[in-house]
Amino acid sequence: MHRIATAPRAVNTPMPLQFDLDTRPAILPLYFRALTARKPGRLPPGQERVLASVLLGNQAVDPVHLQIYRDVCGFGPGQHLPATYPFVLAMPLQLKLLVSEAFPFPVLGVVHVRNSITQYRPLLEREHLDIRCDLAAAVAVKRGYEFELLTSVRVNGELVWECVSTLLSRTPHGEAKVSRPSSGKKAWVAPVDEGCASAVNWQVPADIGRRYARVSGDRNPIHLSASTAKIFGFPRAIAHGMWTKARCLAALEEGAYAGTLPDRFTLGVDFIKPIFLPAEVLFQSAQSATGTGFSLSSGGRRVNLTGALVHC
Repeated sequence: MHRIATAPRAVNTPMPLQFDLDTRPAILPLYFRALTARKPGRLPPGQERVLASVLLGNQAVDPVHLQIYRDVCGFGPGQHLPATYPFVLAMPLQLKLLVSEAFPFPVLGVVHVRNSITQYRPLLEREHLDIRCDLAAAVAVKRGYEFELLTSVRVNGELVWECVSTLLSRTPHGEAKVSRPSSGKKAWVAPVDEGCASAVNWQVPADIGRRYARVSGDRNPIHLSASTAKIFGFPRAIAHGMWTKARCLAALEEGAYAGTLPDRFTLGVDFIKPIFLPAEVLFQSAQSATGTGFSLSSGGRRVNLTGALVHC
C-alpha cells in the first residue's frame, strides 16, 4: 500500500508528488510501466527543485539477501553493512520515481553517469532503516538532460547514509545555452596513471549481470545477456555500474584498508565506459593522506571507471 501526498504550490507550478510506502514496491510492475509509459520527453515549465519523493520506513535487513549480495560483490563477512548495500534497498523506490508522472523522460536509455555515497557511521545489520528518495529537477547539459536521485537513510532519526546518483537522458533540447548541476563536475579522478601503489587483474564472468540482477532487482536487459543487450545496441551484455562500484569498495576494504575502512567516508565514482561481459579488468589504486583513488580499465587503456574514497 502507499499514500500519495502533494505539497503546497504556487500558481502554474507543477505540484511535487510524495509517496509514503508501507512496503518495498514490487519490481516487475515498475519495469512494465517503464516499458509502456508514455513520457512527454521535455521539461515542464516552472519546475520545483524536487519533483517527487518517496519514503519507506522501518526496513529490516534480510540476512540471507545480504549474504548473497556480499558473495556477488566480493565482500567478506562482517557485522556492518557494505556502504553500497543501502543503494540496493532503495533501488525500487528510485524506479518508482522514474516511472511516475513527475519524471518527463523515457526510462529506457537513461544512463547512470556518476554516483556518490557518504557513510556517516557504519550501519549494523540489526538496525531498522528509514529510506527516503527524492527526484531532483533535470538540467540541460551538452548531451541531453542530467538529473539527480537523492537517497538518504536514517536510523531513529539519525542521518547515517546519503547517496547522489546522477543520470543522463540523451533527449535533445535544442538549447544554445546549457548548464551542469553544481554537484555534477567530475570530482572523482583517481591519480593512478603512474606509480600506483596497487594493481591487480580481475576476471569478470559472463553471468555477473544476471547474478547482480537477482540480488539488486535491476533487470535492465542490457545486463542480462548478449541477445537482450543487442536489442539496445550493445555487442554484449554490460556489467551494472553499481556492481563495479561495490566490487571496487570490496577490493579497497580487503587491500588498501586491510579490512578496516574508516567509519566516515565519501565514495564517489564516474562511470566512463561500459564493461562488456565477460571481461578481464585492471583495478588500480593509490593512497594519500586524505583517501584513496582508484580506477578500472579493460582492453588495454580503455578506462571504465574512476573513483575516490575520501575520508570525512
